[in-house]
Amino acid sequence: MTSTTLCKKEILTDILVRLPAKTLVRFLCACKSWSDLINSSSFITTQLNMNVTKHLYVSLLCLHYPDLKRPFEFYENYEDYPDLKRELEWSLFSNETFEHCSKLNHPLGIKKDYRVYGSSNGLVCISDDKLDTKSPIHIWNPSVRKFRTLAMSTNVKFRYIALQFGLHPGVNDYKVVRMLRIHKDDAFAVEVYSLSTDSWKMVEEHPLWLKCTWQNHRGTFYNGVAYHIIEKFPLFSVMSFDSGSEKFEEFIAPDAIRCWSRLYIEVYKDQICLLYYLRLFHCEEEGMSQIEFWVLQEKRWKEMRPFLYPFNYYNVVGFSIDNELLMERSSYGNALYLCNYESKQDRETGIELAISRNDPEQLLFVFTYIESLILLNC
Repeated sequence: MTSTTLCKKEILTDILVRLPAKTLVRFLCACKSWSDLINSSSFITTQLNMNVTKHLYVSLLCLHYPDLKRPFEFYENYEDYPDLKRELEWSLFSNETFEHCSKLNHPLGIKKDYRVYGSSNGLVCISDDKLDTKSPIHIWNPSVRKFRTLAMSTNVKFRYIALQFGLHPGVNDYKVVRMLRIHKDDAFAVEVYSLSTDSWKMVEEHPLWLKCTWQNHRGTFYNGVAYHIIEKFPLFSVMSFDSGSEKFEEFIAPDAIRCWSRLYIEVYKDQICLLYYLRLFHCEEEGMSQIEFWVLQEKRWKEMRPFLYPFNYYNVVGFSIDNELLMERSSYGNALYLCNYESKQDRETGIELAISRNDPEQLLFVFTYIESLILLNC
């Protein structure tokens, strides 16, 4: 290959790598050389790295009520308004303008509720809204309309199931972690799926301190490590499980924490953090309330300045890619707002979050989605 040809290829790559994934998929039909380039592992990696580092083609992936005109609180009798029972939607919204970008129908065309259990580098992990050990699990790239259905693993019936997904950068592999219990404080099992080998592995050894009550419905997954809150009355801890090394660790939570229904574990500025919501606490600043805030540094919790936010917000949903706190304003129909830690300012998104029909915990779901071409050449 001549230097001129190499130069032209580099210029073409530099142009194409800046385009959205859906456009690149259409360009596969342009000619064989373009198809070979876009399908190459090096191009897919380059395009992903650019989107991640520059925050390009970033969306909020939300479970929401489509075209909800008025919040629930304005309806005196739910049964009188059957339109509120219509389908829920998973959709992508612009991270900047919050405009609706696209609705995400189930990749198999199944007309039933599903749930997203993780989003990482353009891939999302989805399964049944109400999990059991027979629930099919799919890793899906909506941008390129490709998905992989995971093989079934254990047939043992478990009652409490946690499902998490993401990239483990240490082993450069996408992992699915499934934690299962028959009872809340007994018969613990952990399975790990590897996308690179398309196989499950049962983790045989568990530390004795894991025999306790755990919060299976609320956790976080970061850098290949699954985190969950566990209760050892009157104390609370954070359990971590590294899906690469298959090692468990325990981090005792700060003494100030007394109720886990108000406790959230999230990722803030590449650090695991605990947010403790004081519902009845009013701070000195007029019209503001606060959340106690700790970050995990060198295996210890460091207390940070409390997170101040407007008083009439209720539930923490997570953090945005720009490290703004995502919160729900119940008095406005589960409206999603972004609250800035530094400026204490809030922004309305106009997105009305939905509560799953099968979720007794009434969780709200917002994920960061970054476009990529992963799975394109599978």
